[in-house]
Amino acid sequence: MPASTLVNRPLYKKAVFEKFNLKAAERDRFDADVSRMAIVAYLSPAKIPALHPGQEVKEFYVLQVQLKLRNYDTKNILLLQKLIPQKIVFALEYDEDVQFCIFHTRLQQSEWKHVSDAEIPLTGLTLDEVWENIVAVIGGLDTQAEESIEEQIINREQREKLLRQIEVLEKRARTEKQTRKKYELHQEIMKLKKELAE
Repeated sequence: MPASTLVNRPLYKKAVFEKFNLKAAERDRFDADVSRMAIVAYLSPAKIPALHPGQEVKEFYVLQVQLKLRNYDTKNILLLQKLIPQKIVFALEYDEDVQFCIFHTRLQQSEWKHVSDAEIPLTGLTLDEVWENIVAVIGGLDTQAEESIEEQIINREQREKLLRQIEVLEKRARTEKQTRKKYELHQEIMKLKKELAE
């Protein structure tokens, strides 16, 4: 991030718990995953004069979240997103690795990378463009595609759902003893695979 955007302001868990009056179960789940949090950057046209405000995005934050577990519960990130009504890029850190997350239609997650290799380029002239490019980088989406970023997210989700359904049906077909039922499962699998190909 450009030096002008860096803020490094701690966000205390206790303050979050008290301000949003979280239930004991939510606190425990959150506390099991999250060690510390800090707002590390604030991006706006005031901080980067070359950037223009967008129609949708006027500013956004980068929130560093130190994790206690690498296999964290995504519900905790979604909870933070819900509690803090701002555009946020989450930089989740565990050991020497970082994973970026961003909520845009759905929660998008990058692959884990070593801290020294973890970066997100800021590209675009408006904050809308910058935000969309960050979503694309984190979510592994294509900004040059004919489909919008939102359409790509929805299509990918539908594709993943179909793949899960096919996997379940193939497992059932392998263990099915009755020939007729096995054939019906095979027909259903072929139908889903055809949908997937389209």
